[in-house]
Amino acid sequence: MKVSKEEILHIADLASLELKENEIEKYRENLEEILNFADIVNNANVEGLDITVGANKAENVFRKDEVIEFEDKALLLANAPSKDRNMFKIPKVIN
Repeated sequence: MKVSKEEILHIADLASLELKENEIEKYRENLEEILNFADIVNNANVEGLDITVGANKAENVFRKDEVIEFEDKALLLANAPSKDRNMFKIPKVIN
């Protein structure tokens, strides 16, 4: 599918992008390649194929939420960049 320079400039304007003159041709070629590939996919022969929603059976896998004591807390806290009262100290994330 052919894309004009004007179409690239219009798309760039819609996306609030400022393209340099030397970038326009590169983006035009890239968009043409993407649209040509989309055309190939859209015109692929799917006659006789089964409908597939997902390639594998997706299920939520839950486990019981259990507190497990770590045996060597000193070794665990040795990795902490900052600690306070046997806990990892992290920066405040909520005002």
